[in-house]
Amino acid sequence: MSNAAHHLRHAIALSVAALLAACSGGTEGPHAGGDTPASSSAGLPAGRVAAGEARAQVKGKATGQSCIDCHGQDGNVPLDPTYPKLGGQYADYMAHALQAYRSGDRQHALMTPQAADLSDQEIADLAAYFGSRPSQLRDLQGVR
Repeated sequence: MSNAAHHLRHAIALSVAALLAACSGGTEGPHAGGDTPASSSAGLPAGRVAAGEARAQVKGKATGQSCIDCHGQDGNVPLDPTYPKLGGQYADYMAHALQAYRSGDRQHALMTPQAADLSDQEIADLAAYFGSRPSQLRDLQGVR
């Protein structure tokens, strides 16, 4: 895939995620401060922040790494500068991304096998946890 096509695909994915987040609406969710956000636009059960925090520490069978090993305790200190910060990310965006990794629709050498065995509840919980963390989100364009 050309660099321009990659950037266009990324821009479209971000636009869809923003629309999904806007459509999920309401005052519920991880940004409202509750521990049980409303169910996601990804069709998942309600995420549980505490369960997501526990799941983020579990080593995956595929890589031997946990979420926090690569992305940091609050999702804000990635092991590699090309890995995204997850803290404060929209829970629906993360849920959709993890579902796409799990199904193979989104490919990454580490994330695709890491997400393969996640249940819907685990995805919802991880998304709720990282979505509830402080945000230090940044654009990865140009990061090598």
